[in-house]
Amino acid sequence: MAKQSILGRIAQMAKANINALLDSAEDPTMMLNQMVRDYTNSIAEAESAVAQTIGNLRLLEQDHAEDVANASDWGNKALAASRKGDELRAAGNAADADKFDNLAKVAIGRQISSEKEARDAEPTIASQTAVVDQLKKGLDAMRAKLSQLSSKRDELIARSKTADAQKQVQDAVRSIDLTDPTSEISRFEDKIRRQEAAVLGQQELAASSLDAQFEQLDASDDAIELDARLAALKAGAPTRPAIGQ
Repeated sequence: MAKQSILGRIAQMAKANINALLDSAEDPTMMLNQMVRDYTNSIAEAESAVAQTIGNLRLLEQDHAEDVANASDWGNKALAASRKGDELRAAGNAADADKFDNLAKVAIGRQISSEKEARDAEPTIASQTAVVDQLKKGLDAMRAKLSQLSSKRDELIARSKTADAQKQVQDAVRSIDLTDPTSEISRFEDKIRRQEAAVLGQQELAASSLDAQFEQLDASDDAIELDARLAALKAGAPTRPAIGQ
């Protein structure tokens, strides 16, 4: 995966408008689940690619540091050889002095080569450092977007469950109307009232029958007394009221 394609993919996903995507989705929760999976996979792929890019940059930095160190080392060697040649020449040993001067030239050539390699690598290192910084920022943005997606998904799932629970409660409440006069409670109350009325009627009927029986008994007693007084009258006995007897 090329660095430019990594940058483009990270930038595209980091800039994704979640709300706009959800508005056009038939099933937002399903879409969010898929987006979370896609983001997780893409972040894993991007992290691997970015890690490789960072590794390459660190290798370039190590090579650059080695070139700088080599240039310094060859410069020290050139200086040492030059001083040795000067000492030999001052001592009258021109032949050996020339040998050390030649060694100094060789060391200077190596120094120049190392310095050139270090300079040539610096623009690439600077460019790669900028790319790595962009990639790191892009990854941070993708991780933040993934967190936003996860939170949005959890929120929607929780709201969906709450709405379902409320709907079930409302459906249950609508199925029982306590104010309806034709409800089971009203019918049961009417049935009890009819039973109570029947009992009252039976009680009243029983009381009426008992009163009639007592009235018949009183009438029978009066007739017996009349007959007794009539018999006494015929026998010449005075009639007396039955009060007090």
